[in-house]
Amino acid sequence: MEPRFLLLSDVATELNVSDSQVYHMVRSGELPAIKIGGRGQWRVERARLEEYIQLKYAETAEWVRGNPLTDRDPE
Repeated sequence: MEPRFLLLSDVATELNVSDSQVYHMVRSGELPAIKIGGRGQWRVERARLEEYIQLKYAETAEWVRGNPLTDRDPE
C-alpha cells in the first residue's frame, strides 16, 4: 500500500524535478500541501499530486491547441 502523504523529496522524484522546485510550487500555492509536526514539515497528499498532474496535462493540451506546430520550410 502506498503512503497517503509524500515528502517533498518524494514528489520531486515523481515529477523528475528538484526538491527546491517542489518547495517553490508548495510555497506559492501551485501544489496543495500541508505542514505537520513541530518543525512544520511539508507533506503532499498523493491524491492532490495526481490532481495536480491531471491539471498540468489539461493546461498543456490547451496550450498545444492554441500554439499549433507549423512547418518552417514547406517543401
